[in-house]
Amino acid sequence: MSLFQHATFYTTVNHLRDLPLSGGVEIAFAGRSNAGKSSVINTLANRGRLAFVSKTPGRTQHINFFQLGNDRFLVDLPGYGYAKVPLEIRQHWEHLLSTYLQTRESLHGMVLIMDVRHPLTPLDRRMLDWFAPTGKAVHVILTKADKLTRQQARKTLKEVQVFLQESYPQCSTQLFSSLAKEGVEEATTVLGSWLELDAALTRESKPTAKPEIKNPRLKGNKTGGKLP
Repeated sequence: MSLFQHATFYTTVNHLRDLPLSGGVEIAFAGRSNAGKSSVINTLANRGRLAFVSKTPGRTQHINFFQLGNDRFLVDLPGYGYAKVPLEIRQHWEHLLSTYLQTRESLHGMVLIMDVRHPLTPLDRRMLDWFAPTGKAVHVILTKADKLTRQQARKTLKEVQVFLQESYPQCSTQLFSSLAKEGVEEATTVLGSWLELDAALTRESKPTAKPEIKNPRLKGNKTGGKLP
């Protein structure tokens, strides 16, 4: 069963001040308008309309949180790069996206959606540049693989892999087709490993109870500091 099978809508945010309290594990989905981001989310969740799909680019205008259970969240970010969106709104989205991606502590990694026919646009590279300083994982999903021949799709995948290895080594990438249900298992495996790794790190970071020290002379060292 997919990790996203039971995803449910949690909240929508249009301002940084309205972000839910940080503390869980979040995976953000970002991508150029009309690259197929909502279709990827719906396919992974095996749901028809979990994320809104529109033939009109620029319709996703907020950060949408979907709960996966156990304080884990899928975060659908506004699509970027649609020229007909007013400048003021584009600037607002840019600030919202960049600040969230660069500063959100509970964000484990980013899934960057690109149309396999038009990968690594200047705006895609800008998103990678925004996110790279965090050192967090990135998984690039090349959508609409069914629009190319298998040979063409594999060639594009290889070219993207070479570029990412040289410029953004924390990235992994794959082909995906919502129509043909291609790449679902691979994406689920990658994102599942992110969630399980983060859950394990959270468990390890929890403080353990220290044994009671009955001898008061052992409570500190000569400098007054506590013993480890």
